[in-house]
Parts: sequence; structure tokens; C-alpha cells
Amino acid sequence: MSWLYLGIAVIFEIAVAISAGNAKGFTRAWWTIATLVSGANATFFLSLALLTFDVGVGYAIWTSVAGVGIVVLGALFFGQQLNWTKALGIALVIGGVVGLRLSGAA
Repeated sequence: MSWLYLGIAVIFEIAVAISAGNAKGFTRAWWTIATLVSGANATFFLSLALLTFDVGVGYAIWTSVAGVGIVVLGALFFGQQLNWTKALGIALVIGGVVGLRLSGAA
């Protein structure tokens, strides 16, 4: 169940980044509200996942997977560049997450 909670936390964290980018420095009310609500939900589900995960490992996986998701969505939907150095970074992050998983952290 902790993996499900962590996955939900990742989705909300991606929503935080997208909402914060559209909030324009918290000058757009609805995007600001979406940012704050998404952030609260992300933190809530992360806290549930951390009942099982080691804190450092759970947090590292949460931020890493969300970061990769944000970069990929930025390239797919927001016209952001995805070059070979970003792709290499994504591959390294994925390798790190797999390594953490193989360590038996949860």
C-alpha cells in the first residue's frame, strides 16, 4: 500500500509544479489554490508512504520520480526542450530509483 501512497503523492507533486508555473508568482487565484491544495495532498500521501519507507529513501524516490514526470510532461505538452543531456539525467535518476528499490528500503 505504501507504493500506492507514494505514487499518489508523486502525481500531486507534479500537479504542484504545473499549478505553480501557471500561478505566475501567486497572482492568479485559482492556480494558487490548486498549487496549495496539490501540495497539501502530496505531503499527506507522502506521509502515509513514509509509515513504511525509510524517510530518506521515500523522499528521494518521491522527488526524483516527480521531477522526471515534470520534465517529460514539459516536453510533451508545454513545448520544453528534451535534449540528450536531459535524457541522460532522466536515465540516471531512474537508475538511482531502481537502486534504492533494490536496496530493500520498502
